[in-house]
Parts: sequence; C-alpha cells; structure tokens
Amino acid sequence: MTRSFKNVQQFLGRYSTGRNVILLFIITQIIYFLMLLYTIPNVMSYANGMKILDLMPTGYSADYAKRLFDELGVAGRDYYLFRQIPLDMIYPFLYAVTYSLLLTYLFKKSFNPESKLLFLNIIPLFGGFFDYLENIGIIIMLASYPNFSVLLANVTNLFSLFKSISTTLFFILLIIEIVGFIIIKFRKAQSRK
Repeated sequence: MTRSFKNVQQFLGRYSTGRNVILLFIITQIIYFLMLLYTIPNVMSYANGMKILDLMPTGYSADYAKRLFDELGVAGRDYYLFRQIPLDMIYPFLYAVTYSLLLTYLFKKSFNPESKLLFLNIIPLFGGFFDYLENIGIIIMLASYPNFSVLLANVTNLFSLFKSISTTLFFILLIIEIVGFIIIKFRKAQSRK
C-alpha cells in the first residue's frame, strides 16, 4: 500500500464515528435536495424538460449536449453555470467524504478490521473525483458557448459514466454492508437468548 492510501485509510478510520457520519449525511442530503428540488428543475425548465448532463447516468452524445446548451438559451446557461454548478461543486466533496466514512463505519461494525475488503471504502472518493471532472467539463462547455467541442463533450461524458459506475458500486457495497450489519446484530441478539 502506498503512503497516501494508508493516510486516507487512517483518516477514514479515525473519523468514521456514528456522530460524524450522521452530521455529514444530513449536510450532504440538504445540498442534494436543494439541487434535486430547486436548481435542477429550474435548469430543466429553461431546457423545456431536457435532462441536464449531470442526470444522465448512462451517458449522452455530444449532439445531445449541444442541443441542451442551445435549448437552455442565455438565461438557462447562466443559471446552470452560476446556480446549479456552484452547489454541484460542494456536493462531490460531501458525497465522497460522507459515504467513504459511512462505508468505513459499517465495515468496522460488520467485518474484521484487518479485512482486505476495507479498501473498498474509497469507492465514493472515486465517485466524487469523477463528479468534479464532469463538472469541470460542463463548466468549460458552458463558458465557451457558442463554441462547442465534440471532443470535450465526449470526454465529459466518459467522466459522467465513470461517476455513475462508482456510484452504482457504492450503493451495491452499501447494501452488502447493511445486510452484513443486520446479520451480525441479529446473531448477537440470538446468542444472548
């Protein structure tokens, strides 16, 4: 293991307390729901219901991205760039830290702390990283409009896909962790009887 990986694991191990996880989870959900209920619908209203690039987990074509930016108009592109994106620059950090701490917390409660599976707790960090790369691509595309780079749209789409894969892996791990946590609690309760 590299030194930086060990440092990340030590950080996650040290701060993965129930209190920290709950507090960060609440903050993360507040930002998420602000986007989901307020800024994203507003951006989509400018686009006549077209989905924004952030919400397309299976990807999009460069042609779709161009049509979206055309449909948004000046006001919609400004709203996307100056209202939605600022919140979405906070969210990936919160997502990455919160859910890595959550996985670490559940791993500590469900498995042997020396388990090799513990390294999977960094998957949300990848999701956050790819979300930032996706956001940077969207920012560049919005800021350079009406100039449009098919290459940049395709690269940004790849970051969107990697973000989706990382997020899907996180949720699969979370389900496995929760099931493991419940099984261990159930076994402990049964052994006390």
